Amino acid sequence: MVEHGRMQIIGSGTSTLGRVDAWMIARTLVVGAVFLICATLLAYAVFGTGILEAFTPNGRATSTQLAIGALAWTFGLTAPAAFGVLGIARVGAVIDQLVGRRKRPTPAYRARNSLGPDHALARRVPLPDGSRIIPEIVIGPFGAAVIEELPPAGAVVSRGPRSWEVRVANGRTHLIDHPLERAARDAERVRLWFGGDDIDHVVKVYAAVVGTDSRVERTSSCASITPDQVGPWLGSLPAQRSFDDDRRERIIRMVRSAV
Repeated sequence: MVEHGRMQIIGSGTSTLGRVDAWMIARTLVVGAVFLICATLLAYAVFGTGILEAFTPNGRATSTQLAIGALAWTFGLTAPAAFGVLGIARVGAVIDQLVGRRKRPTPAYRARNSLGPDHALARRVPLPDGSRIIPEIVIGPFGAAVIEELPPAGAVVSRGPRSWEVRVANGRTHLIDHPLERAARDAERVRLWFGGDDIDHVVKVYAAVVGTDSRVERTSSCASITPDQVGPWLGSLPAQRSFDDDRRERIIRMVRSAV
């Protein structure tokens, strides 16, 4: 666990990756490296050893020899470039993903300096059953809080009572769960997870969505706040007296083992 400012950060301070994400990134890097190695070896074989000269017909060649020679030259001239492009694309995608995460701090992470060392933040926390990855969980004297971001207001096509239609980067639209209901459900999942074997104690888990869309109103189970209200909102949550230091450390250990 490292500390930025005052609030504790569980896992990496710049980019917390879930185990599934880390595995996918490692696999993509390996595949990209294999493509680049193949491109290098093929380029050396073609241009460094002159292997293609063996497929150049001498004298009067048959139609079979001409076909084999054409295929060999086509493969030799195009394969290195093709493997190189595939390798660069795979590695570049990973770099873009990692750089994008570093450049875009999450709402609670931006508010880290306004909270004390009795608060801890974990990002992209996978639930034990694998059903969801929680974007942010803040653990403090109040219990815990699940914080999720709203899609940009300009990308929302329609807002229904149960689902929203959102326009994605390629211009298409798709349905997502109602953000406030989803955050409330995630908070309930986290509450059940934190309950664990401590059946005599229930950890209070709050939910909030963060955005600048004034048309989104809070509900009884989920708050709607702007980015600059994250710190004050967390600071305003009432302390849970039964959530003492020992229980808080137990929860932090559970979360740390998951990220």
